[in-house]
Parts: sequence; structure tokens; C-alpha cells
Amino acid sequence: MSPAPWKSSGSAVPTGDVSTVPTRVKWDDVTVGLAAEPFVAPPLTITDFVRYQGASGDMNPIHHDTEFAKASGYPTPFAVGMLQAGVLGTYLTDWFGARSVRKYGVQFREQAWPGDVLTYSGTVLAVREEGDERLVDVELLAIRQTGGTHLKGWATVSL
Repeated sequence: MSPAPWKSSGSAVPTGDVSTVPTRVKWDDVTVGLAAEPFVAPPLTITDFVRYQGASGDMNPIHHDTEFAKASGYPTPFAVGMLQAGVLGTYLTDWFGARSVRKYGVQFREQAWPGDVLTYSGTVLAVREEGDERLVDVELLAIRQTGGTHLKGWATVSL
């Protein structure tokens, strides 16, 4: 089962058109190695960073002010990692449903820059029963077009 194909708004931020959300994955369909269809986001823009900063209240100029970023030793502003962590989380909930999430975490591995194209993916690592819950452990990734890992995530969902 693949995540919902998000409509592109010209932004790396998904719009989440609920009419395209598929039926959630069922327990009998989940096996170790099951992979969701990758989601390739539009190229990141500084506008994406600013929109996220405004919504989150994190207005660190390193993410939108080119001169500040250069004075800090960076070639340009770089992505706000929590924006992509949110996209990765939405990718997970489109696959399994928001109510199923028991644990979710990410590790920031490599910076992402304006113009980067990120591919989000997920793979089932384990399927188990604990008590009266059927649990699925998932590895999640956000990979840059360079092949570098921007984010590595993990989740446990209950079906």
C-alpha cells in the first residue's frame, strides 16, 4: 500500500488532498520488507523554509537570510529539518493512519539545501504481537538527489 499521492502546490509541503488517501494497510498485508511507494517532493525553496518558520515560530535567519548564512560559513540558507520531519511523519500516517502511530522519531543526518529534491520512503522492519496489539516497526528515510540521507526515521505502528 502506498502513501497518498499529494497534489503539488509548487512547494515541498504536501497539501494532503483527502480524496486521494487510500484504504489503510491491513495486518494480513504487512510483511517484513514491505515498502511503501516512494514520494518525491518538489525541489526545496527558501519560501518553503520561511513558510514553515512562520508557522512554527522558529525564525532563525540561518534558514532564510543568505547574507547571515554566508557570514555563518554556509553557502546559502539550509532547510529547517523539522519541516522535512513533518513531511516524513505525514508519509507514515498516509501509509498506516494517524491513530496507529505509537512511536515516531527522526535523526538528522545531512543538511538539505534550496533546490534539493527529497525522496521519502519507508520499509517494514518487523511485525510482532505484544499483548493485545499487533505492532509494525518501520524504517523511514528522506534521501537527497545526491544519494545522501537527509533524515533517517523510525516508527512503531499498531494495526
